[in-house]
Amino acid sequence: MTERDARMTLHSQPVAGQAKPWAFPAPERGTLPNGLTVLHSHRPGQRVIAVEINLTAPLDAEPEGLEGVATIMARGLSEGTDRHTAEEFAAELERCGATLDAYADHAGIRVSLEVPASRLDGALRLLADALRAPAFPEHEIERLVANRLDEIPHELANPARRAAMTLSATLFDAGSRFSRPRQGTAESVRGIGAKDVRDFYAAHIRPAAATAVVVGDLTGIDLDAVLGETLGAWTGASAASVDWAPAQVWEESRVVIVHRPDAVQTQLLIGRIGPDRHDPVWPAHRLGVYCLGGTITSRLDRVLREEKGYTYGIRASSHVLRSSARGDGMSLLGIRGSVATDVTGPALADLWQVLRTLAEEGLTDEERDTAVQFLVGVAPLSFETASAVAGALADQVEEGLPDDYQAKLYARLAETGTVEATAAVVRAFPPDGLVTVLVGDAKKIADPVRELGIGKVEVLAG
Repeated sequence: MTERDARMTLHSQPVAGQAKPWAFPAPERGTLPNGLTVLHSHRPGQRVIAVEINLTAPLDAEPEGLEGVATIMARGLSEGTDRHTAEEFAAELERCGATLDAYADHAGIRVSLEVPASRLDGALRLLADALRAPAFPEHEIERLVANRLDEIPHELANPARRAAMTLSATLFDAGSRFSRPRQGTAESVRGIGAKDVRDFYAAHIRPAAATAVVVGDLTGIDLDAVLGETLGAWTGASAASVDWAPAQVWEESRVVIVHRPDAVQTQLLIGRIGPDRHDPVWPAHRLGVYCLGGTITSRLDRVLREEKGYTYGIRASSHVLRSSARGDGMSLLGIRGSVATDVTGPALADLWQVLRTLAEEGLTDEERDTAVQFLVGVAPLSFETASAVAGALADQVEEGLPDDYQAKLYARLAETGTVEATAAVVRAFPPDGLVTVLVGDAKKIADPVRELGIGKVEVLAG
């Protein structure tokens, strides 16, 4: 030992402390005089504040033949107001260090703002202007329509996007809005003008049919005063009720191949309609679907990727389309991935064998325990940022769920047993009753797929 070593002071190894209990943050709820509902959650240390605005303007409300007008309107909210041109609005937003985004989905329109806490007041004024008095100038709407028309060929060329469009068109009756692309087709978008956008805005966008979610470190911010001076200045008529159009769903086995000559891979998308988050089965459903295809340790990935080497990864998931406490809500369930063209038949055969084995033998306790450990354990990391918390709260608002839904979900996941999770995932993906969409070379994959007997095969031009 050297003289220097003898003089070193060695400290004991740190010991981990007691884990702090975690719960999804409960929001406080209020209403502004103009009818705008407000949810806010103080998150110390989150100095970038997230604001989510839910606007009750579902795609079902779009005029027939103008599908996509909700998307153009959402994109046009930041393209000028009664106080700023589009360029001035963008410059003011940048001066605040803020980002603003908006999109339209089946449930309605979502506007998202992120801004440093020190600039919240200025950014909320811009957001309020965009909601209160958007200009929708002719030339900007024409540009947005042109941009959207440029996007559509790229979406159709993308195998995953094309598969999703085909699945929706196959699952739903042609008269349902769910059967058509959310952002419209080339034909419908081409007919959208500034007047159509203004009419859609006037018919549906009003504070009484909107909710604002504000999450972040609100230390030193008089949120009531700031909201009153900004979003509180937005006025409009009373909220109108929104009626969902009934949706007829295809429930028989079927295979649709979108022909892509000489494709070296086949894009797989296998789906059907399932429950929404109001259904008591949802915790078991989420757990079971995760066990089937939620991660690289799931059953599908273990067989098709690790054992067979057919794919780089395959996933099972569910996306809520319509949420309702009345029991008529639904989600789109899907198993998706891609495989080499020459193994399309064997890959589908093994995938169906996984589903049949699952129905006959069920999940294992180990699979259930691993899924619970991940889903419950990862929650604190999933909601570290203000934007993640705001997004989850806005989703709850959009789906008509109670404010404490997310907080209770994790306790319900932990209480769900293997038998319940098995029943839910078998109900979600029964071996019979699935619609399969394949985007690939029909000349090479159609016959092997027919031999599997998983549904009548139809070939569409790519």
